Amino acid sequence: MTNPYTEWFEQLRAEYGEQLAAMPLPEGLPEHLRALIHQGDEEAIQFMIKLAWQFGAQVGYAAGTKHEEARTVVSRPSRVQA
Repeated sequence: MTNPYTEWFEQLRAEYGEQLAAMPLPEGLPEHLRALIHQGDEEAIQFMIKLAWQFGAQVGYAAGTKHEEARTVVSRPSRVQA
């Protein structure tokens, strides 16, 4: 049985890999991540992923909430009569 996250990440990589490859990471981050991988510090890597996941969820929630607010604007009939 395949891990659903594996399939999902591979799908995302196929769809957005080219765009994300062009996106620079903050200076020093790739080297830091490489060092963590080399040291086998899985706990630190998982912490980084959890932070990214949490930040992404917050941004998605905020965007969804803003979108819902825009859709639920109540228009009131005008009281002005000619």
